[in-house]
Amino acid sequence: MDPGATLSSRGTTGVWPLIHAERTALAADLAELTDERWATPSLCSELTVREVLAHLTAGASLNSVRWLAGVIRCRFDFDKQVAMRLAEQLGATPVETLERFRRVIPSTTKPPLPALAMLGETIVHGEDIRRPLGIVRAHPVETITQVADYYRGSDLVVLAKGRIGGLRLTATDGPFTAGAGPLVSGSTLALVMAMTGRTAYCDDLEGEGVKLLRGRCETA
Repeated sequence: MDPGATLSSRGTTGVWPLIHAERTALAADLAELTDERWATPSLCSELTVREVLAHLTAGASLNSVRWLAGVIRCRFDFDKQVAMRLAEQLGATPVETLERFRRVIPSTTKPPLPALAMLGETIVHGEDIRRPLGIVRAHPVETITQVADYYRGSDLVVLAKGRIGGLRLTATDGPFTAGAGPLVSGSTLALVMAMTGRTAYCDDLEGEGVKLLRGRCETA
């Protein structure tokens, strides 16, 4: 199956409800966190789970015009822009951080990215938060499969297509398959997270290609 044809035929109309559902589930999962747990290091280097949530809020608050204005303001330093927008949405307390995120749950605002990239960001960063906290979400396999199909053909925002080059990925819980070469198998979620550089999820994978994929994650 050609992932490009699949994505173009699907369009964006059906993607936003999936994004909203993922945001709703994440807010619910974080509703009872203590202040101490909000300071837990996330899977994103040097960011706490609270800061990653603020980053998601920023992404849902930033249209193309504001994104470009920020890029210019930061002199095309994209990391600086991310840090600036995160700080804008962090709030004074964890309660405020979560409340700001709740307010953007129904948002369809986005930077100049495909809606599927926003779905991927929501799921991947949601797991960046959940895994260190020991929270498990049973994502709908159909949703995760759409994200896996997107990432296997894209290096936009995050290197994924290049990371899995020369490997054969096979989901054990759904229809997703990609590539050719040494096998990497596991849940669709674990494949997505490893595709996007999360080394911890390589522990959930099997096959002769896992060692190579782990090395690519560690050197990202």
